[in-house]
Amino acid sequence: MTTRATGTVHPVPDFHTHRSNSHRSTTPGELPAAQRRPGFRDTFSALQVRNFRLLVSGLLVSATGGWIQRIAQDWLVLTITGSATAVGITTALQFLPTLLLGLYGGVIADRFPKQKVLLVSQSTMGSAAAILAVLAFTGQVQVWQVYTMALVLGLATAVDNPTRQSFVTELVGKDRVRNAISMVSSTFQLASLIGPALGGVLLGSIGTAWAFGLNAMTFFGSISALLMMREREMPGLHAARRASAGMRIRDGLRDGVRYAFHEPAVRWAIALVGIYGMFTISLPVTLTAFADRVFDTGATGYGVLNSVVAFGALIGALLSARRVRTPRLRYLVGISSILAVTEMVAAIQPSLWTFIPLLSALGMATLMFLTAAQSMVQLTTPDGLRGRVSGIYNLVFIGGGAIGGPLVGLLAQHWGARSGLLLSGLIPAAATVAIALRLRRDGRFRLVLIRTRSPWHQPPVRLNLEQTPIQLAAPTSRPAPHPSRPFTFGRRHHQRTDPHTRPLRPRRRTQHH
Repeated sequence: MTTRATGTVHPVPDFHTHRSNSHRSTTPGELPAAQRRPGFRDTFSALQVRNFRLLVSGLLVSATGGWIQRIAQDWLVLTITGSATAVGITTALQFLPTLLLGLYGGVIADRFPKQKVLLVSQSTMGSAAAILAVLAFTGQVQVWQVYTMALVLGLATAVDNPTRQSFVTELVGKDRVRNAISMVSSTFQLASLIGPALGGVLLGSIGTAWAFGLNAMTFFGSISALLMMREREMPGLHAARRASAGMRIRDGLRDGVRYAFHEPAVRWAIALVGIYGMFTISLPVTLTAFADRVFDTGATGYGVLNSVVAFGALIGALLSARRVRTPRLRYLVGISSILAVTEMVAAIQPSLWTFIPLLSALGMATLMFLTAAQSMVQLTTPDGLRGRVSGIYNLVFIGGGAIGGPLVGLLAQHWGARSGLLLSGLIPAAATVAIALRLRRDGRFRLVLIRTRSPWHQPPVRLNLEQTPIQLAAPTSRPAPHPSRPFTFGRRHHQRTDPHTRPLRPRRRTQHH
């Protein structure tokens, strides 16, 4: 066998970004996924996996019902008590279990089969919605009952979120994790567009009880999708079970925290998520002040502003799904810098018509940043620790929002909406610069200036190598040569190279008498 280069050449976009992907099988004339330009099929590549299609379809139905219940639940509490503080308590009870028990939720996600854990959590959420529906139909519902169901929903969510995030990797494998996370984010954004609008229509037409009942019925779709999944088609299932076999709760929690703080990629990704979750993710708090005081659009304008953010986030999720390369720290730092700058520029816009496009860009950059951060955490973390690290990720993200929401609201109330939005971009921008300098000192971040190339510059080429069999002719029959023997010539021993030449005899010395 010999190797030769064929005549087919393929231009590579950049020589410095060329990496060999010998572990992937590509057809002749096709570049690997990391080297070719992403196309339309790359945007929905994770949907080629049957189990993931079932997960996304069930998630879309249940997430839409969750938004319907959230609108109906807040309206029900406001109707019973007439207090906005009671509505805030209801929201806090939903997020408090994640802050207190989010780490243990990640341990449960790693210790037990994720499919069964999701079945339990989804059944618990559906039961809470059904109980609220029954109470609302009877007309005897009280506020403490709504508080209790909100707390039960928060406990189920504290386990459901890290389990679902780590379950995605088991369904699609590591090659499609980024695309799968983007598709899940797109599903949530689509549900955030459909759910509130549908919830408002249901509240005005049939009442809160039917809204709770409809949400309870949506969980039949997610539970049915989980039951229809095939374990033999989960590429990462057995590796995750082997890695978490025999794990104790206390040791598992300690190992997850230790890994998250000692792995640089995970540590800095979670740090950026916490910083931006504290200021930038609390954007709805600032938008209320913009709609009420700056642009004077009222409740209708506030809904339009939130819809613009959700639309931009949906576009950002689809753009993230088209990206086929694994995110790195420099990409995460770059997209977070764009997010902070966009927020500061939006804060100084004089009119609503210039504010809306930047608000859409802000939603797009926010979703791309969150998708990149979550993809980096999922791809860097080993199989046996992925649930615990996801629990830490959710704890920092939701905890940052719980701390930053009142802080941003206080800034907008005392210093104005524009100052609050400006500081919400300025403080994360300063933190991003500090993290970039630290990464540069550690040798993990380098600023590269891209020079424009000459139009006459030819891109590098890559030759396809293929093996071609060669048939050798049979040797002709010749007599076996005699073994070579050393001979003496000038007191030096030499080895004959040609077996057919006769050795030279030493010259006889003439004797004189």
